[in-house]
Amino acid sequence: MKQVAQLTLMVQLPDDETFDSFKSETNQGIVTQLKSYIESQQATPHSFYLFGLSSVGKSHLMHASSTYAAQIGKSSVCLSCAELKQLPVEVLDGLEQIDLICLDDIHLIAGDTRWQQAIFDLFNRVLEQNNYLLISGDESAQQLGISLPDLVSRLTWGLTEQVKPVDDEEKVIALQYRATQRGLFLSDEVVKFLLNRLSRDMGSLINSLDVLDKASIQEQRKITIPFIKEVLTLQ
Repeated sequence: MKQVAQLTLMVQLPDDETFDSFKSETNQGIVTQLKSYIESQQATPHSFYLFGLSSVGKSHLMHASSTYAAQIGKSSVCLSCAELKQLPVEVLDGLEQIDLICLDDIHLIAGDTRWQQAIFDLFNRVLEQNNYLLISGDESAQQLGISLPDLVSRLTWGLTEQVKPVDDEEKVIALQYRATQRGLFLSDEVVKFLLNRLSRDMGSLINSLDVLDKASIQEQRKITIPFIKEVLTLQ
C-alpha cells in the first residue's frame, strides 16, 4: 500500500474540473449515471467505460468522478495512460485496494501488449476486491485496436456510455462559468469572439482562458476583445 499512497499523492486533479463545471445538457444523463455508479454499494457492475471524440470532455468527467468519490468519503485515483506508459507496469500493483480507479485514454496502449496485460490483470484484481473502474477511450471497446481479446471483453462487461460533443451554446455557458469561478467576467460578445477565432475544442478554449486569466491579473485589465487580440496575437 505504500506504493499506492505515493502514487495517489503524485496525482493532482484540476480543481475546476468537477461535475458542477461540466456544462453540457447533452451529456447530463452521463453525469447522473456516473454519480450513481460512484455511490453504488451493489455487487455489479464494477466497470464503466466512457468513449468519445477528442476534446468532448472525457478527461473532465474522469477528474470530476475522482473528485466526487473523494467528496463522499471514498478513496480514488485518476491516472492518464499517456503518463502510465512512461512508467513500469508494476506501478499498478496494489491499486485494486482503492475504491475507484479512473484510467484515462486507454486507446494509447493499443500497441503495447505489456500494458494491455497489466490493465487486464488490474481489472481482475479490482473485481476480486469489489472495487470500481472507470475507463475512457476515443472509440468503442471493439474499435480501440486493443489486441488482447480478454481486455476488450472486460471493457464491455459493465456500463458503457458515449460522450457527445457540446454545441456552441454549451461552450459559451461553460466558458462563462469557468471565468466566473476565477473571478472574471466574459461577455457573450467576448466568448463568441473566442469561438470564432480559436480552435473550438474545449481543451484549447480552456487553455486560452488560462492565458487570459494570468495576463489579466498581471496587467490589471479586464478581458475585452482588444485585450484578447493583444494577448493571443489575434487579428
